[in-house]
Amino acid sequence: MSSLLTDSDLAHEANVVWLEDPEHLDYVRQALDKTPRRKNKPRYARDGRMIGYIELDTDAEADPDSGLYRRRVFFLLPHDRDSDPEGVYRQGAPGEAVDPRTIEPNRVGEKTPRSQQGSPSAIAATSS
Repeated sequence: MSSLLTDSDLAHEANVVWLEDPEHLDYVRQALDKTPRRKNKPRYARDGRMIGYIELDTDAEADPDSGLYRRRVFFLLPHDRDSDPEGVYRQGAPGEAVDPRTIEPNRVGEKTPRSQQGSPSAIAATSS
């Protein structure tokens, strides 16, 4: 789902909150979660760990049926590259993976050579 996000899905984003410094991460997974609040840390019910989340502005409206807000959450699973560098994502990345350096409010994160192929040293090793 999150790899199909468009900027219009993110119209009321106000702030990115990082729980971990994303600078050392090649990628994070992004997903839209439904939460009861515009701000504050949302509940996290996946394996792995939450890396960050989005806070919404005061103009964001909850879904009229559920009363919940749609907010982006950034996370990693136990088999992702940061925890298992020689694992399944040694090269390549999951569909919802984006480079955390490209994440900002109201813009979908981008796939970059680093997010898709690994750190600069790994990219250099595969291109030789």
